[in-house]
This record gives sequence, structure tokens and C-alpha cells, in this order.
Amino acid sequence: MKLNTINRLGRSDFVNMGPIQLRQPIPTQHIDIIDPFILLHHYGPYEISERNNPFDLGPHPHRGFEPITFLVEGEQLHRDSLGNESVVKAGDVQWTTAGRGIIHAEAPTKEFVQKGGTLEGIQLWLNLPAEKKMMAANYQHIKNEDFRVVSSKDNKVNIQIIAGELEGVYGRIKTQTPVNAFMITVEAGGSYTIKVPNSYQSTLYLLKGDVLINDSETLKLNENQLIQFNQDGEGFSIKGKGRSKLLFISGEPLYEKVTTYGPYVMNTQTEIMEAMRDYQMGKMGFLPNS
Repeated sequence: MKLNTINRLGRSDFVNMGPIQLRQPIPTQHIDIIDPFILLHHYGPYEISERNNPFDLGPHPHRGFEPITFLVEGEQLHRDSLGNESVVKAGDVQWTTAGRGIIHAEAPTKEFVQKGGTLEGIQLWLNLPAEKKMMAANYQHIKNEDFRVVSSKDNKVNIQIIAGELEGVYGRIKTQTPVNAFMITVEAGGSYTIKVPNSYQSTLYLLKGDVLINDSETLKLNENQLIQFNQDGEGFSIKGKGRSKLLFISGEPLYEKVTTYGPYVMNTQTEIMEAMRDYQMGKMGFLPNS
């Protein structure tokens, strides 16, 4: 099996987003987008308490893409203008299709704030093609225990199939475009070769630990934490140097012009202006403060 060569390595430096600091490996000065993925935020770990709760995102709109949350630790309450309200727990995934517009809010639950604990997760923005940007909004919440898993023979590598397919095992999330999303845990000494369609752009992001990729490049916290692969092979190999957790995402590129402004991802500046107007006119729905 021919392995995909490495296009580039990326750091995951901290940026300030209002009152909080989080890691932003996409976009950076060197990486604009990895089509069809627009943005990746790695937030936390934050120690949440009644005296320290910076991650309280009040009602805000989105249009034109899919904001996705992979919750690693902690507990969050999701509310949206479609009427959904759900508690997202560690290992759960919420996959929102903003489409023509949705308003949502996310924050640690009151119970979690009262008892205190660690909050950590990934927020990923997945672009929608022009033909689907104005589709009806939708929300999917899949619990950690309901995802299917592909494991190595020695169980030192476990791959949670969130969306897409691996080794004939399919994810529970319904996607709008061809895309894979896997959460991978690797023990020291564990190894696995993950197959990837060569038409997909592929990216691997390290959340915790230390791994060797393709027997040549090491991903390590506070050094290189992201690898973007070339589309010239059939997959990549991973070996654990310590207990590690990684997010793998890949998808069919859209090859479309992208125009972003705040919470909107569209194709033209005119569409951005229309999104701002529609939000102000209440066309994306309504969501009261908690």
C-alpha cells in the first residue's frame, strides 16, 4: 500500500477569542483552508467552576457551512432556534448543518459549573457546496457509546468512526458531502494503517500524546500538532510513542470560492451581506438568552 506523502506540518498556537484562549491550527499564516475544512479550534482544557466559566457562548447565528463540536472532556448544553436542547457529554459529537441559517448557544451546563471540572473540545467548520448553502438547517447529536469502532488486533489502536467509512464500518452522522471524521486513541507501541480515498484532502490533528506518522514525522504537543497529507497515496500509518488522542478529517474538496465574515461562510460578498440582513430581520429564527 502506497502511503500519502506529507504536504506540510502545522503548529497549533494559541489565539485570543474574546475572553478565552484557544488553539487555532486552521487557519494560520501558512494554512488558509484545507478544502473543504474552513476552521479548526481546539479549546481547553479549561478548569470550569462557579468562579471561572469563560466558555459561555450566548446565542449567535451561522449560515453556509456545518459547525461541528467534538467534546473531549466536560459537559455542554446546546440550544438552537430549531427548538433543540441537549446536553452534550464527553465523547459526544454535535453536527449542526447551518444551511440557510440557524442560531445556537453553547455553554457548560449549570450542574457542571457548580461541581467543577475540565472542559475540552474541538470546533470544526466544514464548508457546504454552493448548491447546499441555503438548505434547511439541521442538528445531529450522537452519543459517545453509540459510535462504531475499528480496532487493531491488539486493541492498542481504537478508531471511532464518527462520519464516513473505514474498513466497511460506517459512521452514524449523515453528511452533506463525502467526508470522513475519525477520533483515534493510540497506546504506546500501537500501530495501524488507515486507508483514505486519494480524491480526499486529509488532515490529522493531535490533541494529546506523541505519535509517529509514516515512520518519518512525529506529532507532539506544543510542536507540530497537524499534518496535511498530499493526495498521492492510499492512506497513512500511525504508531504510538505514548498514550495519544487524534482527530482525523478528510473530504472531497469543493474547489469553490470562499468568502467568510464572522459566523458566515458563503461564496460571494453579496451573499455575506444578505446573511447579515436576514439575521437582523429574524429570518434565521430566534433564540432567547438562557
